[in-house]
Amino acid sequence: MPGKLILVRHGQSVWNVENLFTGWHDVDLSPQGRNEAEEAARQLLAEKIEIDLAFTSVLKRAIRTLWIILDGMDRMWLPVERSWRLNERHYGALQGLNKAQTVEKHGEAQVKIWRRSYDVPPPPLSFDDPRHPRFDPRYKNIDPKLLPSTESLKDTLARVLPYWTSRIAPELRSGRNVMIVAHGNSLRALVKMLDNVSDSEITELNIPTGVPLLYELDAELQPLSHRYLGDPVAIAAAAEAVRRQTEKR
Repeated sequence: MPGKLILVRHGQSVWNVENLFTGWHDVDLSPQGRNEAEEAARQLLAEKIEIDLAFTSVLKRAIRTLWIILDGMDRMWLPVERSWRLNERHYGALQGLNKAQTVEKHGEAQVKIWRRSYDVPPPPLSFDDPRHPRFDPRYKNIDPKLLPSTESLKDTLARVLPYWTSRIAPELRSGRNVMIVAHGNSLRALVKMLDNVSDSEITELNIPTGVPLLYELDAELQPLSHRYLGDPVAIAAAAEAVRRQTEKR
């Protein structure tokens, strides 16, 4: 039997609070985000889920969420693999901009297309823009042609899928329980793939921050079931908070 898969979106970040487009910009957790990560650890312990290894992105809000969860579970010794392929969707030239001001400049309809459509990316960064990831030392050993200057959710899935196939799926097939701590859009891409969500339906899917999502998989890694861990009322409130943040102007 394959192992269990646990997906966790990082806790609330400081730029979530400030209503800024974040993407690949490396911001930390807010105090609430740290509390959410601590609660995720409590829920995993309550379910008596033994995790064998973890994957995360190379952005600190995901890494710190993972650290807090592993610390809370007394599993700091577990093997962890970080990959840029699990990073948040790259928001291109929108990164660092205030969302409300961007709506004022470009119009609500256009910004909603950039934010929520499946295959329309925001305006790209130029290749020579100092914000381009090729200038960031954490990506220095990656072919610059692979690094995005902007991404749609479709692009994000195309970037995540090879990593799933090459690294994560084999671990699950070997029977190991795997936790992935990543971002709203990299996890939405995985959920789209796992649950075969349509292009139109995925635009309405919001994953709450800091709430573990447990998948039971068959031998072909097709979902048998999935559920969020924790109190249903609290989970519903967390999902509503993410929905409001997504729609915030």
